[in-house]
Amino acid sequence: MRALRVIFYCCLLYALPAHALTQADLAPLVGDDFDAKLTLVDKLGESDDKAAKTVLQALSDGNLSASSSGQVVLSQGDTYVDAATGAPVTVNAADLQDVVVNNRMHRHLDSALAGLSLFDADAKIRLAAAQQLAGHADAEFLPVIVKAVKREQDPKIKKLLLQSQAMILLDSTDAAQRKEAAQILGGSDSPKVRASLAERIDKNAQGSAIETDPAVRQAIVKAIAKIDSSMAMAEYLARIFSGISLGSVLMLAALGLAITYGLMGVINMAHGEFLMIGAYATYAVQGVFRHFFPVQLDWYLPAALPVAFIVTFLVGVILERSVIRWLYGRPLESLLATWGLSLILIQAVRTIFGPQNVEVANPGWMSGGWEVIPNLILPYNRMVIIGFSLGVLLIVWLILTRTRLGLFVRGVTQNRKMADCLGVPTSRVDTLTFGFGAGIAGLGGVALSQIGNVGPELGQSYIVDSFMVVVLGGVGQLAGTVAGGFGLGIVNKFLEPWIGAVLAKIIVLIFIIAFIQKRPQGMFAMKGRTVDN
Repeated sequence: MRALRVIFYCCLLYALPAHALTQADLAPLVGDDFDAKLTLVDKLGESDDKAAKTVLQALSDGNLSASSSGQVVLSQGDTYVDAATGAPVTVNAADLQDVVVNNRMHRHLDSALAGLSLFDADAKIRLAAAQQLAGHADAEFLPVIVKAVKREQDPKIKKLLLQSQAMILLDSTDAAQRKEAAQILGGSDSPKVRASLAERIDKNAQGSAIETDPAVRQAIVKAIAKIDSSMAMAEYLARIFSGISLGSVLMLAALGLAITYGLMGVINMAHGEFLMIGAYATYAVQGVFRHFFPVQLDWYLPAALPVAFIVTFLVGVILERSVIRWLYGRPLESLLATWGLSLILIQAVRTIFGPQNVEVANPGWMSGGWEVIPNLILPYNRMVIIGFSLGVLLIVWLILTRTRLGLFVRGVTQNRKMADCLGVPTSRVDTLTFGFGAGIAGLGGVALSQIGNVGPELGQSYIVDSFMVVVLGGVGQLAGTVAGGFGLGIVNKFLEPWIGAVLAKIIVLIFIIAFIQKRPQGMFAMKGRTVDN
């Protein structure tokens, strides 16, 4: 078999033109002999000369002309080049006549261009051509596809080619070929393929179906069931990914709140506005890069991270020093005061940036997505945000468990009076911790700017969810914040398709209320003398 394969490739290479394209080769294009033109198109479609693809594409686009002397030229705006060699030529435009192409030639041109792309050395070009054929291949493409299947080594491209071949063979007069084609298409993940198979067994207005052979119909039914199972799995995975993506955002929004709420017991209704400030800081950094560093615009996001953290840290310190520190132990007053602070911050942003949403574009390296299967695409920006959220979580954990400040925070959270007696500067710890929590929220705002609109009301959409994450996970517990954030995100995404986004949130809220009735300390209880007593 290996020897036969070698002989096949040698014969194929021998059949292809070994010389560079010349005007003599293009002579059949001049005149009205369409049979000669079709023969030339088919010959160029089997050529490995790069100029052949250029000629075929120009012929398909209507950019080829012929002079009275028989020279075929390619128009490039106001200039012309030799269609065979690509060298510039001087011709009289009035002396040129367009090369005429009829509908039959257009079909052959499409087939020839597809063939050239399917045999290209670049796997990306072959993949793009195979994906294009998978959508609307017809009988004219069958010889090219069969030849490409024999030569293709890439499994993904070969699978697409086999499915395109099978789609064509569904119209075969041979029932055995149609049955084999249905079995091949059962391995597809495409909704288009499923729809095409369903059309063949669904009855029309006259009560009959396209496919009448019982064995073929049974094969089609099995293929549809197999595709349905694959699509259901893809949908299941997509919901999990969406839930993890939402959970990572909720975790970022609630991380700082969990620390400050656990340390100070302050119900900070202005925490959502720290997210908003971080998002607007990202917008401001983007504007600076567009104005001063347009070439490096794709790198504005890494520069926005420290800016957003510092700005929100300073805002948090100012608010804690000026307002919040006077409200410790007074939950109702702190709730009302921080709600008023949130309104002030929202109005300040409206005054500076305007009431309308602003545009924060994804960098080039975050645009697009990874196509796992045809109906499951994972956006790059969501993947980056998930990784970023886990990175922030790791940094927070290291600070709280491996630094002096983290030791003070844990000590004050567990027993403030004892920590004060041991010389811990609790007032300074409160200020730094509140600023740190605000800075983390600012980093969350950077992430939110990449997946949604940035406007003055941005923080209002996440404050309630953030408190639910904190209460469900356990006050002041990082593990609880992670579990609560990802848990709520995944549950929401699984409930939304069945009952809608609003009812899903209501059900989640009812569940949390019932849960904290049974376990007021949340999933992860805080340990310490104050709690134990």
